[in-house]
Amino acid sequence: MANRNKKLVKRAPAAVQAAAPALDLGKIRDRIDAVDSRIHALLNERARFAQQVGISKTASGRAVDFYRPEREADVLRKALERNEGPLRDEEIARLFREIMSACLAQQEPLKVAFLGPEGTFTQAAVIKQFGSSARALPLSAIDEVFHEVESGVADFGVVPIENSTEGTVNHTLDMFLTSGLKICGEVELRIHHNLMARVTRIAGVKRVCAHAQALAQCRGWLDDQLPDVERIPVSSNAEGARRARDERGTAGIASRVAAEIYGLNLLATEIEDRPDNTTRFLVLGRKLFGRSGVDRTSLLVSASGTDDAGALFRLLEPLAEHRVNMTRIESRPSRKRNWDYVFFIDIEGHVTDPPVAKALEALESRASLFKVLGSYPRAVL
Repeated sequence: MANRNKKLVKRAPAAVQAAAPALDLGKIRDRIDAVDSRIHALLNERARFAQQVGISKTASGRAVDFYRPEREADVLRKALERNEGPLRDEEIARLFREIMSACLAQQEPLKVAFLGPEGTFTQAAVIKQFGSSARALPLSAIDEVFHEVESGVADFGVVPIENSTEGTVNHTLDMFLTSGLKICGEVELRIHHNLMARVTRIAGVKRVCAHAQALAQCRGWLDDQLPDVERIPVSSNAEGARRARDERGTAGIASRVAAEIYGLNLLATEIEDRPDNTTRFLVLGRKLFGRSGVDRTSLLVSASGTDDAGALFRLLEPLAEHRVNMTRIESRPSRKRNWDYVFFIDIEGHVTDPPVAKALEALESRASLFKVLGSYPRAVL
């Protein structure tokens, strides 16, 4: 009997220990439910305030009339400054973006044109900038995106402008030579390329279809893994995925989302040559917006005599004089005459910042062509 009692004594603490976590887990779940209830109430309160903002700003109730990218950028930056974990900054930014997107869409969703079809990285940039409540409009070419925004069919547009590996998307730059649209935002998106096809083994791949930029960004991997396979540039990575779905032996290079949309097998993941491969996208609109405090300004300029020694130096000298940092410069043919060029320039700051305003006033006086393409919040993440 003594031995039996001894065994019972030994078992009792184990039983108590097994019950304790279940009791604590129940309490934790109750607290989670209480937190969820408070979050829900606060979300509805925020949505009601958003409704009041919409009513006070426009009688029509159109979302585009009171969408403010500088305000949204400020909200995101404050959220990141407050973040102490355990949620990562990327998760916090995504959650707050979705909250703002849902609140804005109460009147009507924003219509955003992008370089499609569905499944492109440009669509991912749309979601990152405008959230899932925006209505994304896929188009087949960059110039179509410009035209849809110019005509008012779309409220905004999103187009790629440069990649950290392969450089500038010249077609986008050239559109600004004739378009009156303004840049009102930018999105930076990490790009992970994946090889996908109907076949289940890489050995079954006869050709690879993808956008020329994607083929270039994966050149090293393709040279090593598929050196004898034909590479076919197409209008978009999603178009390459569509062909991979419809053509046996064809593989595409695209996002995981594209593989899901087109029902393809992932043969290899993250095949880009550089792990930090990033693409920058521009948000197109019909007007300039106010300053957010952390801004970038894009310019289109031309010197009066680019064949004169020092012409470009004299054109840009006011930036240095007023201590305005130039972060990027690209030259493109002006399309007016042979060997005549225009310059696309990015600088830090907003056109209303006093140093920037003074520098641009002096620059304009020296330029034969001067155009502010946009002043907009820099990408938050």
